[in-house]
Amino acid sequence: MRAVSTIRALTVRLIGPTGGWKRAAVALVTPLVVAGGLALAAGKPGTLGLQIQPIAIEARPISGFDKEHPEKTRFGRLEWRGGLVLTSQSANFGGWSGLAIDAGGKSIIAVSDAGTWLTAELAYEGKRPLGLASARLGPLLSVDKKVLTRNRDRDAESVTLVDGTPGGGNLLVSFEGNDRIGRFGVSATGVAAPSGYLKLPPEVTRVRSNDGLEAVSVLRGGPMKGAVVAFTEHLLAGEANHAGWIWIAGEPKRVSLTDIGGFEITDAAGLGDGGLLVLERRFRWNEGVKMRLRLIKAQDVKPGALMSGEVLIEADLNQEIDNMEGLAVHTEPNGTTVLTLISDDNFNPLLQRTVLLQFALPASSVAAR
Repeated sequence: MRAVSTIRALTVRLIGPTGGWKRAAVALVTPLVVAGGLALAAGKPGTLGLQIQPIAIEARPISGFDKEHPEKTRFGRLEWRGGLVLTSQSANFGGWSGLAIDAGGKSIIAVSDAGTWLTAELAYEGKRPLGLASARLGPLLSVDKKVLTRNRDRDAESVTLVDGTPGGGNLLVSFEGNDRIGRFGVSATGVAAPSGYLKLPPEVTRVRSNDGLEAVSVLRGGPMKGAVVAFTEHLLAGEANHAGWIWIAGEPKRVSLTDIGGFEITDAAGLGDGGLLVLERRFRWNEGVKMRLRLIKAQDVKPGALMSGEVLIEADLNQEIDNMEGLAVHTEPNGTTVLTLISDDNFNPLLQRTVLLQFALPASSVAAR
């Protein structure tokens, strides 16, 4: 995300999500926010000299998703499982924009827009997330095995597992700025240098530096199982719907997602039946930050399609959200789909948080639709 993300969060924390007097404060706060936000954005940690290292992560449980009604566990068809506020003494911890998880829901990998990766084991108390253990952090590399140091090169926005686990498998990582989708191997020693990049459609090469590839996933079922799907963050110039592509035999084929209310796409995750979940975010000065999840049916995911989907949840700062950017899913033995989300704190811990949230989508609920 660009510097405006920090500005957005600063404004929301200062004036709050609702209330007439708070909204009126926008005009007074904006000059300070803009100046301070730009200064804070310049503080993104560098990667030059960064080595793979273990880090300690503290996890504070979130008692309930809805701040006014923490006992509430049902949100539409989603069931609240739990959440954590994550902190670390590592200067490179933060900015998590993409998330992937193994089939058992225990091993995770995240990528940041500062060009780093994080692997960890997600511990549970029953079905509630409890904390992260065995965490390791390191820099993403170029094809020639050099650390990515330029901002336009290291802005990783999404990660998905092609196969295996975060302890041994293959990843796709999407970058914006210098837009590309790289193939990376991952092992117990960390994320290797990319083996190559996907062919990109010409539209992507013409987008503005911060409007590019924000979400990448792999279809997990259906007739196009294994196909890669990606979306840009913002609407392309002159278009009314969000742009996406499905790679068939290595060639990107256009798809579109309807725009509903000016939300931005921040991530996507493939489902076992061939469908997709899409994570979206919206910011407005007078309402703060919002989050939305859309479910796209498998039969609607195909080249040339204009997809719309079903809104599963929409949340704002009355709920325990932040700048939600990463989405991963895994399936339990009974068919329940578990959604794990992570936020990008823009390396601004005084005003934003790294939160990890989990929801469940029962298999019967999916089948009923």
